Amino acid sequence: MIPLLIWLRWQGDLVESLKTSSVFGHFLRSATGSGSMFCSFAALYYLPLHDAIALGYASPILAVVLAALILKERVRAYRWSAVSIGFFGVLVMLWPHLNFGGAGQAHGSYTGAAFALMGALLAAAASIQIRKLTKTERVGAIVFYFTLMTTLIGLATAVFGWKMPNRFEFGILVLSGILGGMGQILLTQAYRLADTSVIVPFEYTTMLWAVALGWFIFGELPSIAVASGGIIVALSGLFIVWREHQISVAYKRSLEVSMHKPGNG
Repeated sequence: MIPLLIWLRWQGDLVESLKTSSVFGHFLRSATGSGSMFCSFAALYYLPLHDAIALGYASPILAVVLAALILKERVRAYRWSAVSIGFFGVLVMLWPHLNFGGAGQAHGSYTGAAFALMGALLAAAASIQIRKLTKTERVGAIVFYFTLMTTLIGLATAVFGWKMPNRFEFGILVLSGILGGMGQILLTQAYRLADTSVIVPFEYTTMLWAVALGWFIFGELPSIAVASGGIIVALSGLFIVWREHQISVAYKRSLEVSMHKPGNG
């Protein structure tokens, strides 16, 4: 919240930036976003870092399906083909986690995979709600009310019992909050300065960071199944972005041609 408020104040009129006409819309976005974060944290408890992040790659694929079902967006054959391939990649990543064998570790792996997929689904639902909000709400208001409501939802979990952090853990939590806030600001600015087709591919570099940090800090490396499935999902997602960019470019060119035709002034 702190870096967000500083950024909004630096942008100009803080009060004007926070005006909203869709309280329920912000609540719905915050509920799905908070649920996604909870599931993602739970997945990290059960799974290695790179496994949890790789399974999270299913979110853009699921967003395409939800956009067709909820927003009634037209999804062409190329996108459905990429979605199908993406789901195959998810199954490849899931395969090692579906081998129960009666072992506790295998059960924990299955639980972690379930949390990761639920987190991806909720993240996709949140992205759909964000698309709706951007039609009437300012970017600053969307980020602010998400942060505020997520804070309140998080505080409500205190009734279930909290383990109070020591000074070092508290410092890590504060640092995570500040970095998370800065990340939201930078991502928001990125979408303001560049097309979605330019920004989205950078999401898949998180796997590189996850592998590097997982190996350096925890001594973990992804299995062949996770690495292969992650690559398949990433490529399918990149294909969707590339295809939509091509369609957008063709549409703009057709508009330019129609505008220059005789009689169109």
